[in-house]
Amino acid sequence: MVAGIWTPYQFEFFTNGLFVATVAGALCGVLGVFVVLRGMSYIGHGLSHAVFGGAAASAVMQLNFFLGAGIWGVVSGLLIGRIARRRIIGADAAIGVVTTASFALGLALINRYGQARKSIEAVLFGSILGVDTTDIVAVSIVSVATVAVVVLAYRRLLFATFDPEVAEVSGVRVPRVEALLMVMLSLTILVTMRVIGTLLISAMLVIPASTARMLTNSFSRMLWISPLIGAAAGFLGMNISYHLDLSASATVILVATVFFVASYAISGVRGRARIAHLHHV
Repeated sequence: MVAGIWTPYQFEFFTNGLFVATVAGALCGVLGVFVVLRGMSYIGHGLSHAVFGGAAASAVMQLNFFLGAGIWGVVSGLLIGRIARRRIIGADAAIGVVTTASFALGLALINRYGQARKSIEAVLFGSILGVDTTDIVAVSIVSVATVAVVVLAYRRLLFATFDPEVAEVSGVRVPRVEALLMVMLSLTILVTMRVIGTLLISAMLVIPASTARMLTNSFSRMLWISPLIGAAAGFLGMNISYHLDLSASATVILVATVFFVASYAISGVRGRARIAHLHHV
């Protein structure tokens, strides 16, 4: 029984997938804090669809996935932020227009060019056990860069997240901070979508952060509790999926959901009230 638990660790494809799933879960947990607190949970779902369009175009034109989809995702994120700031339409409408158009383009390309279908299916549903050295390096680089940005720009990110109008008056360049968040979010989705899949990536951006929000009323504590939950979901989900022969990406999401439900039940009224009244430090 004990020996069986360690069996998958003999295979390189599993250890590679385990590493990427764990790091990707932590990465989504960090940025998910900003997504949840800013009331932009839909943006993770939307940007993953936008990057899907870039992934489809990259596959059709036989370009490097990270180059093509990355440029597409970053441009989409910045475009969404720009449209939303002009206040002609709301952020949700801006996300809907940009991302659904991009996703539709991706579907059109798949229908027109069959050779892209296999690689795109991996993007849609994830392929954790198919990760390679490139994926490991990409996830690691984006994770280190994200942590560095959060540490170095902590106060500006905090201020812009909770009170952007006062932050603007106080000299914080909120549009630049928002653009930085969009870029980090786009890059995060880019390097994790082939692991978790575009259809599930938004869940990993929302569930760990929402769980952390019920456990603490401190912004700074959320920034380490959320990635811990994300990493634990990735690690446990990978192991459970192997032994039960389940979809790895789906199992990771289900484990994160179990954490959320458990926190919801344990935290009681006081913990759930933190969702509406978060005090930062």
